[in-house]
Amino acid sequence: MIVERARELIAGASQSRSFLIGGAITLALALTAALSLLWTPHSATAMDIAGRLAPASADHLLGTDQFGRDVLSMLMVGARNSILVSVIAVGIGIFIGVPLGTLAAARGGWVDEAVMRLNDFAFAFPALLTAVMITALAGPGAVNAMVAIGLFNIPVFARLSRGAALGVWKREFVLAARAAARSRLAITLDHVLPNIAGLLLVQATIQFALAILAEAGLSYLGLGTQPPSPSWGRMLNEAQTFIYLAPQLAIYPGLAITLSVLGLNLLGDGLRDALDPRLRRER
Repeated sequence: MIVERARELIAGASQSRSFLIGGAITLALALTAALSLLWTPHSATAMDIAGRLAPASADHLLGTDQFGRDVLSMLMVGARNSILVSVIAVGIGIFIGVPLGTLAAARGGWVDEAVMRLNDFAFAFPALLTAVMITALAGPGAVNAMVAIGLFNIPVFARLSRGAALGVWKREFVLAARAAARSRLAITLDHVLPNIAGLLLVQATIQFALAILAEAGLSYLGLGTQPPSPSWGRMLNEAQTFIYLAPQLAIYPGLAITLSVLGLNLLGDGLRDALDPRLRRER
């Protein structure tokens, strides 16, 4: 039933221009990352000092960096790393936060109070600073970046799922299920989750965009994906020294981050419009 609701949501969102544009950008990002698993114009880590800072050419479509590495290949592999970190980070938030939120809504009482107070405690700390602190303590690396970003996603999904689930628990069909002596777990799985799946999908696209930004920020600070594996954030950091000599080294990864976040936000905007018919009519 959850899959059917998601299909209905996507079918409704396909009428939105924002959804179509965002979907096209996001699809291009995903295809680029998938292609980098099979092929890149050059090795993303191979250095050619003699060809450093070369301009765009037939051999290097976007030129080379200060170590002679092919910029296009680095961008392609960087897309793969960004998606991997973001998917796992958002997955951590969904698979821990949603059960916590629905549990709080189903049980109420001290369980609800405990989950919400933990949420408040987590929100008291800025997300990026918390991620920086965790990676600084645990050590830099893609895995620690995933965990750090994922920990912030947990309270986001917990609060959203709790609020949405509380509204569903007051609906007539849920009251009928309770009168039929169905367990809280069965009601949550059969009625609550399918009815909040759309909201969770919209939030997932937003958190995915934020995770890409967070991963780029951590890599920029040297706490995310480590060399020699390329990362958009570290490419921006390394380009600082050559900003006047070769500004394209900063422009390309900056555009990649901007387009990725823009595409995901437009995708989420289209899905949100599909969930709220009033917004669709206004447009």
